[in-house]
Amino acid sequence: MPERLHPRSSPKHTDAHARKLVLIDGIDPGRVRAPGAVSVLIAYGDKLGRAGLGALLDVEADMAVAGFAADGEEAVALTGEVRPDVLLVDAKLPGIDAVEVTRRIVADPNTAGVHVLVLGACEQDGEVLSALRAGASGFLPRDTDPVELIGGVRAVAAGEAALSPSGVRRVIAELTSQPDPGLPSPERLDELTAREREVMALVAAGLRNEQIAEHLVVAHTTAKTHVSRALGKLRARDRAQLVTLAYETGLVAPRQRGTSGTGAAAATIAAA
Repeated sequence: MPERLHPRSSPKHTDAHARKLVLIDGIDPGRVRAPGAVSVLIAYGDKLGRAGLGALLDVEADMAVAGFAADGEEAVALTGEVRPDVLLVDAKLPGIDAVEVTRRIVADPNTAGVHVLVLGACEQDGEVLSALRAGASGFLPRDTDPVELIGGVRAVAAGEAALSPSGVRRVIAELTSQPDPGLPSPERLDELTAREREVMALVAAGLRNEQIAEHLVVAHTTAKTHVSRALGKLRARDRAQLVTLAYETGLVAPRQRGTSGTGAAAATIAAA
């Protein structure tokens, strides 16, 4: 059965200084949350891993762990039940793998609004690109720094995308080394204006909205509008798919990515 959170009373301490109680599953249901806190469902095959991720995220005032799933079937079922803002899922989830879990969640109208963030091995052939094509909003390495993981969860919850530099490199390598005859044609971009294509290329290069605005010498709101229009015209779920489309259609070629000054931006491909 999927694990759910049940309120538990905290034992009283007689210490002169208050002590923070860390529950055995790492979750403190009595803690006050910020209004509009991001709800996160964690799907991880290892129980200790689930507990560790839960403890890491639940301590954040703007996040609330909605529950845990130990395999793919539970992840899909519990997502439909609690409808979290973000599903944090291990790429090697037992049962249905993370790609199929993502595909089912995105295809279901009841859960299509859930943003999926996958944790995996960026060096694994096809893993990153498969997850993004299935509809994941991001892919981060399992050994991601905790601060970057928390930032990634916040990014995808806001409808943005989270990719590590190694993840971006893997996507590029996959698209260039194994061309897919079923890739979208450049004609798919015909609906975009010249400026929207330019903005899409900058998104693919890892620039945030404020950086795009600075590069184009326009207002931040104007840059954001261009990104939103490109998403709408291409029917892209989020910026992660926009990035993938930029490479798949040939709008951006791997050689166009600079080797300096892009690492930090590529760490989180997201709007500000």
